[in-house]
Amino acid sequence: MGSFDFVTFFFFVAAVIIFIQLRSVLGKRTGSERPPREQTARREQAGTEGGMDDPKVVTLPRRGRENVEPDMFAAVDAYAEPGTELNEGLREVVTADPSFTPQEFVGGATMAYEMIVSAYADGDRKALKGLLSREVFDGFVAAIDEREARGETVRSNFVGIEKANIIQAEMKGTEANITLRIISQLISATLDKDDKVIEGDLVDVTDVNDVWTFSRDTRSKDPNWRLIATEADQ
Repeated sequence: MGSFDFVTFFFFVAAVIIFIQLRSVLGKRTGSERPPREQTARREQAGTEGGMDDPKVVTLPRRGRENVEPDMFAAVDAYAEPGTELNEGLREVVTADPSFTPQEFVGGATMAYEMIVSAYADGDRKALKGLLSREVFDGFVAAIDEREARGETVRSNFVGIEKANIIQAEMKGTEANITLRIISQLISATLDKDDKVIEGDLVDVTDVNDVWTFSRDTRSKDPNWRLIATEADQ
């Protein structure tokens, strides 16, 4: 298996509506809209739950530390300047799992970002369960429950991701934690039970700035990364 299980990944993506937006859990919006924020998860992973649906977000086939060679850091050095804290953190991740590359991770993480945004706005708890840590999942579900109780709906078009960069990488034991800053563009509005716009706009494009952290146990047979923390990028 390569770095991504693209067949499984894209079958999952085909089942998700990409044009919906995660309201209130996303970060700061620029423009006239009121900045929504209901959940800032602490950067802890609650562990992998058995029996979950596990879409392939970013796959890291396990290989032993004994296989690490100097040239395996070439992708890291191309992504982050050697000697920097980010470079050292990414090297630690590669040492734990030589199949990891920053560029491929960013590609998979941005796809996961859109999938999570879509699943949240759709109230798709099943899809979210396989993509989030227990703590973040519980927070998202609580926000979905509150929204549904108020009779609110979200109408949104995901315009695209303008920029996504890894800003931090670290190993905590066998657990790899990768943090990205993501700038996306959305057309989004929240409607009340009478279909009146109460937040956002049905036409204007707004910028959403987020810092999301994904985590994976590099010695686990489970190849999936899960979102363990979200916060607004100030």
